[in-house]
Amino acid sequence: MGRARRIARRTFLIGSAAIAGGVAFGVYSHHRPVANPLLDDPPPGAAALTPYVLITAEAITLITPRADMGQGAYGVQAALIAEELDVELDQVRLDPGPPSAAYWNTALSEEVAAFMAPGAFNGIAQAGLDTAMKLIGLQITGGSTTVPDGFDKLREAGAVARETLRQAAAEQSGVAAGRLRTERAAVVLPDGTRLAYTELAAAAARLEPARTVTLRPPEQWRLIGQPMQRPDMVAKSTGTQDYGIDVDLPGMVHAAVVLNPARGGALLGYDATDALAMRGVRAVVPVTGGVGVVADNTWRAMRAAQAIRFDWGPSPMPGRMQEHWQALSDSFTRRARDSRRRNDGDVEAALRDGQVISAEYRAPYLAHAPLEPVNATVRVDADAAEIWTGTQIPRFVQDNVSRITGIPARRITLHAQMIGGSFGHRLEDAVVSRAAEIAMQMPGTPVKLTYGREEDMRQDHPRQIAMARMRGAVSQGKVEAYDLGIAMPSVIASQMRRQTGAPPGPDSQIVAGAWDQPFGIPHHRVTGYRAPDLAEISSWRAVGASSNGFFYNAGLDELIHAAGADPLEERLRLCTDPLARKVLEAVGEMSGWSGPAPGPGKGRGVALTTSFGVPCAEVVEAEATDRGIRLLAVWAAAEVGRVVDPVNFENNMRGGVIWGLGHAMLGETTYAGGRAEQDNFDSFQSLRFSQIPEISVRGLENGTAVRGIGEPPVPPAAAALAGAIFAATGTRLREMPFARFIDFA
Repeated sequence: MGRARRIARRTFLIGSAAIAGGVAFGVYSHHRPVANPLLDDPPPGAAALTPYVLITAEAITLITPRADMGQGAYGVQAALIAEELDVELDQVRLDPGPPSAAYWNTALSEEVAAFMAPGAFNGIAQAGLDTAMKLIGLQITGGSTTVPDGFDKLREAGAVARETLRQAAAEQSGVAAGRLRTERAAVVLPDGTRLAYTELAAAAARLEPARTVTLRPPEQWRLIGQPMQRPDMVAKSTGTQDYGIDVDLPGMVHAAVVLNPARGGALLGYDATDALAMRGVRAVVPVTGGVGVVADNTWRAMRAAQAIRFDWGPSPMPGRMQEHWQALSDSFTRRARDSRRRNDGDVEAALRDGQVISAEYRAPYLAHAPLEPVNATVRVDADAAEIWTGTQIPRFVQDNVSRITGIPARRITLHAQMIGGSFGHRLEDAVVSRAAEIAMQMPGTPVKLTYGREEDMRQDHPRQIAMARMRGAVSQGKVEAYDLGIAMPSVIASQMRRQTGAPPGPDSQIVAGAWDQPFGIPHHRVTGYRAPDLAEISSWRAVGASSNGFFYNAGLDELIHAAGADPLEERLRLCTDPLARKVLEAVGEMSGWSGPAPGPGKGRGVALTTSFGVPCAEVVEAEATDRGIRLLAVWAAAEVGRVVDPVNFENNMRGGVIWGLGHAMLGETTYAGGRAEQDNFDSFQSLRFSQIPEISVRGLENGTAVRGIGEPPVPPAAAALAGAIFAATGTRLREMPFARFIDFA
């Protein structure tokens, strides 16, 4: 639990009784109390009323349990609490807190519920999933849910804290609570006397928390909607921000691992004689799938790992990429059908009656490749263990280390660290498991395991490989029929098999970003086909929608072109969702859209994908030059209900656009004999600074639901770029990465 545990020794904890007891606000459909994780063994005089706000005589600490991977999660969580608590962000400390069921994610169930029970039964399905997730305490950061999850409950936590402090001040001063106000971490009496929250902690600890609070209306907000400076801005700008890779503990040793580069293959034998003779090397020990090398620094451990001679067994996955693609191609069968959540009109009749347009699209495996290589530090003692790592799944990490060591999870302390990029990578925890295996063989010694870049990328669980097949028909200048089939292995099954076991039923991610798109095509069908397991895969930024946004929009573009219609105007005509329509209108206005060909050698493409509840549209402008395609500009708009921090919103939007464009142009992971052929940034490339176009973004606030923006800008990018290239050159691109077929300047 780290700093939070030390703070709690002399602490008053306050916040939303709805979170602590499930009774105050009626915002949950279930009211089972969740134990406060901060005071399992409370010191005398401490009160534990919620997991989110801690006040001592020395400091105010806000607990921000959603992982920060560079997307600003700590800052936005703190701002939501601070808005109602009446503190400024420079007056508080932030702590991610311990793994706990109290931090279950309230927003994860929405997309799955919509897929499971579209229409009238959606609310029932979501309530059931919410209850299940609370009961198992599903503490996960992902799915662009940090803001949707925290927007109400974190503000409620701040409001309950504020009102309880005001009541404490009223009892202490004899002035009625209604005559008191709060500002800048203090209760202010009518005569101007200020009682700091830290001075009121002891008195407030003796009170029951406020049972009823009224959240402030938007016109009274101080922070929400205003540009903010992220709490980590100075540290990151000066190079002083600590990440998991910076952990340094007394007596710590350093480790590297070598695992079978042919994924899933066995270790048949090895000779570590030369490695053990190298300077600084302490030991070579077995770990699952390979060996660990322990030394007095990371560099020596990695160098020694390279000196070991191995006899590796073969990989069980198909040996050639062509076999992977063939497995997908063979999956377009009734037997492999996983879902068909959209089936409007009579697609087969419409295709029989019209001229059929058809095409096939492909999206490759993609590595996560964050800047910070994965790492974990673990110490295993006789009856307890400690972990220092950045993770999106803290409770899974805790449980898995418990399984490996035999130590009860309640005796395992996790110190969550700032993460230097993830893109879904930290939803896996193999590095922690390997570190725990090494630490078990060195009891009482902290072991810091760092994967080298090559080992990280070879052992990565990449984005799914995927294929789509489109058939469609047009009539009288309009799109009349659209049939899209998508084949990919199950991301969720692969990922969850490594944690709790594969869930039953269809995988929503096979058709995410495709089945529920807001276009009223008269005859419209989307079918998901589950391909067999190939490479082990995992969630990658935007998950299934990351490839399906390309498939769906690229197919729609071909039909619109065949109809002789304008790509933006036909989308607007077909759009059935008023919020998505406003997003399309916004990018049209931002870009000054006048058609797909704005000038000689120039082209524009447009795409809209609704993913994670967010309609996001992008227009890309590109130019054909003697050196290849040059990106000129991007305009992007998204409907998020409420922009909490305009600065962070713009940065996440721009980052998502760059991520989507760069991987569409250049990124792929290929396998030969089960070995990843791209194992560093020289072979796994993305956009250079010189290639990044001017990017203009806009956040729309027309909807009532508050949404996240970390992932939605990714899915439309590839299709909008493909449309721009087609308009500029006449070349239709149906497979990523595009650099396989054209050059980029």
